[in-house]
Amino acid sequence: MRASGSFTVKAFVPTELVPEPAVSTGLPVGVATIEKHFEGDVVGRSATLFTAAFDQTTGVGTYVAMESFEGALSGRAGTFNFVHSATTTGSDRTAEFFTIVPSSGTGELAGISGAGGIAVDADGTHRIWFDYELVASR
Repeated sequence: MRASGSFTVKAFVPTELVPEPAVSTGLPVGVATIEKHFEGDVVGRSATLFTAAFDQTTGVGTYVAMESFEGALSGRAGTFNFVHSATTTGSDRTAEFFTIVPSSGTGELAGISGAGGIAVDADGTHRIWFDYELVASR
């Protein structure tokens, strides 16, 4: 099954978390929390832990995000976790990874598994999709 929608970032809050021991690299590493709201076949909200090595000036870097989603996919309500990452050279997305965390689903989304993706349109609209299966628990 596929559910798709768009999302907006409602809050992006950088943290002061610094890895120990500190290691200086060519790109600074940062951590933030993010709140997103979703519309479409994907409706609800998520709380995200976001880590990136990123240069704000050039737009070059890589991120890894773990999201906890609460809402519905195509009318099925529940919660689950998903993880995604991508690399950018400033104008593209490469090395993309997106998967639903096994055994994380609850409610009508219990038994969810699968993958998905994120795309950003030229006008800045953020799109998301999930290609998923629901397996009934035994």
